[in-house]
Formats: sequence, C-alpha cells, structure tokens
Amino acid sequence: MYVTNYSEKSVSVIDPTINHVIGAIGVGNQPLGIAIAPDGRTVYATNELSDDVSVINTASNAVRGTIAVGHHPFGVAFAPNGSFAYVVNQADDTVCVIDTAHDAVTTTIPVGNQPTNVAITPDSRQAYVSDQFSGVSVIDTSSHTVITTVAVGQRALGLAVTPNGRLVYVVDPLANAVSVIDVASNTVVGAIPVGREPQAVAFRPDGALAYVTNRSDNSVSIIDTTTQQVSRTVLVGNLPLGLAITPDGTFAYVANSFSNNVSVFDTRTNVIVIAVVGVGQTPSNVAIGVVP
Repeated sequence: MYVTNYSEKSVSVIDPTINHVIGAIGVGNQPLGIAIAPDGRTVYATNELSDDVSVINTASNAVRGTIAVGHHPFGVAFAPNGSFAYVVNQADDTVCVIDTAHDAVTTTIPVGNQPTNVAITPDSRQAYVSDQFSGVSVIDTSSHTVITTVAVGQRALGLAVTPNGRLVYVVDPLANAVSVIDVASNTVVGAIPVGREPQAVAFRPDGALAYVTNRSDNSVSIIDTTTQQVSRTVLVGNLPLGLAITPDGTFAYVANSFSNNVSVFDTRTNVIVIAVVGVGQTPSNVAIGVVP
C-alpha cells in the first residue's frame, strides 16, 4: 500500500498484512494523487508543485523516473487494461494521457473548470473527470475527446465507477451528498446524503458497498448500493481525505490528513477502526494493489 504525504515530499509504503510502514520513498513537491498499475509493477504519484509524476518501481520501491505533465496535477488513474493512465491538471483545465509502456504523455485533453479527479470504466472505454465548477467531463478513451459533460450538484470532487461499470458516484462537498450518474445515459439518476464535506469515494470489489470520507465529520459514510442509502458510519482520524479498499474487499484504509496516520477498519463488519498506522505529514491519498 502506498500513501502520499503532501507536506513531506514522500510516499509511505505500508505492508497491509502487518499494518506497518516498511519504507518511505522520496518524490516531488507536494505529492497528492496516487495509483498503482493493474499489474502491480508501477505506481504513479502526482506532485502538485513539481508539475510532474513520480514513477515508482514496486519491486525496489524506488523512483525510476518522472513524467512532466500539466500545471498542478491532482488525481491519477490507470486504465483497467493497463495501457494508459490519465493525470488531471487542476490549474490547466486539462488531462494528460500517459502511455504506460513508455511512461510518456501522448495526448493532452481540455476538460472543464478546475478538474481534480478521474475514474475509468472497467472496459477502459470511458474516463470520468470531476470538474469542480462545471460538472463531470466524460472522455472517450479511443478518440481522447470529451463526448459530454454531466451537471452534478454544486461541486464535483472525488469519484469512482462501480465495479460492474454501470454507475459513477461523484462526491459533492458543498451539498454533503453523492451524485449518481448512469453510465449508459450519462445522466444523474440520484443523490445520496452523506456526512459533511465528503472528499473521496471507493467501492468494495463486490460492489455491494461504497465508502465516502467526510472531511468535517472525521468519519466514513458506508452506502448500501442497492438501497442507495447510508447504512453505517465509522469514525476515523482527523480530516480524512483519500481511501482505498484491499483487493480482496476485506479492509478499508483511510488517510487522515491532520492526524498524520491511516485508519484501518474491517469492511465485513464496518464497526470501528481496528488499527492506526502512522505515516508522513499530511497524508492525502492511498493506493493498494497486489505486487508480483
């Protein structure tokens, strides 16, 4: 597991089998977004003030190079087929497409106003980009063009696609809600009230539950995706931001920005935090994968 430490120019490496930090990797200035490739061999970490991406080799847990991208890169996601990654550039209103075979930008796509995060459908055909002040841009990954923009709530921030590829959940920190987009029609089909200032969302691999961090409540709202209602709330650390679920769906890891730690809870019971892992300063986002 990899955690970006925004105020420390580092990425913490956690072994989730023992919930212990086993190393720290020096990266660029103000690392923010992070994602692990589908094959588990590479991690991309966006460095907001360096305007680049650190490329981490998971075998050595060392940076093997950097990729120049746009201004103030934020979110990053690998396509499920592993052939490309998208990096969102908040200050440029663009998304860079990276050829993962060569760790090089091949295309830059204009999107909406102040984009932050990106999520890609399981078939790798569409990418959804949250534009804070203009909705959600939908990108056709074959043509690398925006095919439509979906109006959502008051502001779009974190987002994720359901494991079956049918819906996109988009958190709205101003409305204290999650907008639900139907992928087939690219229309909003619902809104789910959550805690105060939601920041990020992640799904359990079976798609039964969605997890939303609430920055101002120091909590995680757990949504039953069948009823589209919050079924339970778990209290975590101070100012939770990013989160991730283990590939086997059994544990959730939450980056608590003001506690400088990561909360761990069991997604089969969703009751209380069972472990706390100290990391670097101002942890922001978490990526979990299986390393070969």
